[in-house]
Order: sequence, then structure tokens, then C-alpha cells
Amino acid sequence: MSLRLGSTAPDFKAQTTKGDIQFHDFIGDKWTILFSHPADFTPVCTTELGLVAALQDEFDARNVNVIGLSANELSSHEKWIADINEINNVQLNFPIIADEDRKVSVLYDMLDQQDATNVDAKGIPFTVRSVFIIDPKKTIRLILSYPASTGRNFDEILRVIDSLQLGDKHRITTPGNWKKGDDVIVHPSVSTEEAQKIFPKGVKVIKPYLRMTPSPF
Repeated sequence: MSLRLGSTAPDFKAQTTKGDIQFHDFIGDKWTILFSHPADFTPVCTTELGLVAALQDEFDARNVNVIGLSANELSSHEKWIADINEINNVQLNFPIIADEDRKVSVLYDMLDQQDATNVDAKGIPFTVRSVFIIDPKKTIRLILSYPASTGRNFDEILRVIDSLQLGDKHRITTPGNWKKGDDVIVHPSVSTEEAQKIFPKGVKVIKPYLRMTPSPF
């Protein structure tokens, strides 16, 4: 069964650089980002993991767990983390799953089906650059897949988390290119009359189906 937005994130046991985990226990009552990397000691992955480590305070402020995955063994991960810290001048503190057997990669449909060069010495595909945002109810709220050749934009991932968390708390959606603090859209299920009561900062009616209000942040 393919994973879609709204699917329950599959549970699994795994070895990580921070010890063995049961994934649903790891999620606990937090939001979680699970993101995959084709292999250790690869250039794009090294920059990405450094960026995420540098953003750790931003994820913590949003009550977000971060967990990486790479298709190599644990000892390789440990050596690679030393490089990541050195190159990016960071201290990487989140766990990285050792998925040498690709069990988690298969479970989450992360394996590369297009790049014939993105394989290990045995010809087994590595992963693409997948991202899953999972909420505290273990529900998948976002799925992204980047090709192995293209590094991810983690500012965009933070932006999506802000939008999802705000939308869960208030009856709003967010417009294109929205950033934290920008005006938001009144949810279509809310009448204009009700919106004027629940959004005390005011409601601007552009069209009957498009009503803006200042961000509740």
C-alpha cells in the first residue's frame, strides 16, 4: 500500500547513531521529520545534514524531532558525522538510521528508480532525498521527494511546519510563498460572519472565497 498524505506513518525498529529506536515511540507527542540520504560520505548529503544540525534550535522551538536515514551501517555513520561536524562547523545531535538492508527505505518507498548511478557496489539502489513530516498523531502531513542530485531547501520545510501547526490551531490556510508572520487565508469552511468574530484583528474580503486576516502568530 502506497503512503499518502493522511496515512499513518509505518512503525519500525531500527539502529541509529543514538541507539535502537521504535519509531512511534521516538515520535512520542512531537512533530517529526524523517529524511533520507542516498549514502554516507556523499557531498550533497554532507551539506544537507550540516544545514539541519545548524537549524536544530529552530526545530526545537517548533517541538519537532528530526531523524535522518542513510543506506549504510552504523560504524560508517559515526565516522561520517565527524566529517559533517568539521566541514559545517556544527554539532550534529539528532539520530541517523542505519538502513543498510533498506528495510525502512522500502517501507517508506524511498528507493531511487530513475538514477542508474545511485546504487551501491552490489547494484542495490540507494534512496532518493525523501522528506516526511509526521504529526504527533503519527499521521503523514507532507511527502517530498528530491532527486539524489539536488539538495533540499530546509527553510521550505520549516515554512511548511509553521503552516501546518498554525492551521491545526486556527481555522486558516496559508497562501503561496507565505512566511511566518504574513497574512493568512480564512478557511473556506468558515463564513465571513463567523470569521469576523473569531479573528479579532480583522478580515479583508477580496472575493467571497478569498478572505485574508493577519497572522495569529
